[in-house]
Amino acid sequence: QVQLVESGGGLVQPGGSLRLSCAASGSIFSINDMGWYRQAPGKERKLVAVSVSGGRTNYADSVKGRFTISRGNAKNTVFLQMNSLTPEDTAVYYCNLHLFSGIGWSDYWGQGTQVTVSS
Repeated sequence: QVQLVESGGGLVQPGGSLRLSCAASGSIFSINDMGWYRQAPGKERKLVAVSVSGGRTNYADSVKGRFTISRGNAKNTVFLQMNSLTPEDTAVYYCNLHLFSGIGWSDYWGQGTQVTVSS
């Protein structure tokens, strides 16, 4: 069984920074894409950033130049450094990993962590 645990969310003032972490545990043989999504109240869940196998990264236009996704030295971890936060960044953030476990390739989601940007 695979579990993803996120941490690092919270309340921050506009212009501030937060660093989200996601760690996967369980029967994991290989990880391909690692990404972060967010869902604001009343809106669809949307991709924020993704790190694909091989090192390439992609970002939503709204976060380019402010957010950075990175993989940890422990290969089952992924981070999202968020700088220059604005109230529009307020959402629940979810990590998503496309990985190979004992039952094959699947997508796994974290439980979500709330990020609130407000003065």
